[in-house]
Amino acid sequence: MESLANEYYKPILKWAGGKRQLLPVMINNIPDKFNTYYEPFIGGAALLISLYSLNKINESVISDINKDLYNLYKTIKENPQQLIDELDNLEFRNNKEDYYKVRELFNSINDSIERSALLIYLNRHGYNGLYRVNSSNKFNVPFGKYNNPGMPSPGNIMALSELFQSCTIMNSDFEATVSNARKGDFVYFDPPYMPLSKTSYFTGYTHSGFDEKDQERLAKSFQKLSDRGVHVMESNSSTDFIKELYKDFNLLEVDARRNINSVGTKRNPIKELIITNYGVA
Repeated sequence: MESLANEYYKPILKWAGGKRQLLPVMINNIPDKFNTYYEPFIGGAALLISLYSLNKINESVISDINKDLYNLYKTIKENPQQLIDELDNLEFRNNKEDYYKVRELFNSINDSIERSALLIYLNRHGYNGLYRVNSSNKFNVPFGKYNNPGMPSPGNIMALSELFQSCTIMNSDFEATVSNARKGDFVYFDPPYMPLSKTSYFTGYTHSGFDEKDQERLAKSFQKLSDRGVHVMESNSSTDFIKELYKDFNLLEVDARRNINSVGTKRNPIKELIITNYGVA
């Protein structure tokens, strides 16, 4: 994989809540050695790609409950050239009229390759890299008004396809994804974050959402994996609720910047937690 790794191993999507800004501290705190890598909330795959680039991973199991994200990564793995061709054939430009045409088309088709190409267009041209659906499970992110949004290169897609050959890609709940994790494996949880206040819920990533009960279920899964000798890392909001759930584990508080607020001056640094069941730096 080295021939493509240095130049083209990078996420294909912008992703709200993505981990690229926290990668240095996270990589500094991964286990020294581990066997299979599991990431049940794969999102933009920033950590996965970084770990592969650093030759830290030989085998991985990744998943996301978001079916469109699963479909995109499965398409990249199995049909990269068809996806490249589909992207080349897109005739939509960077304007509001074309964007809403694509959004309407995306919400009406089922073809996996075409849908993947349209998702990339929507992600690069929509507001802040959000993925959001309404009560009818229709994608409803508004136009992003970017001056020159780029699209992924063929080299980027082919490199990720090569990377994904050693990945098992699932469309499953996090508990099912990590059910086979064993002692010496490494699991990274990056769930939809616990909101910082009752008015700051960001919902719509999936039709079902991710609420306090899901956060509690995740904490129980974290404990079960720990009891099996699995290395576990999680990132989440630095709230009293999350701190209480993980009070028996290592909590590293870090500064992060969230880019979802529509007013740039309000995108102030906030505190996030990196939670582990092993020592951190």
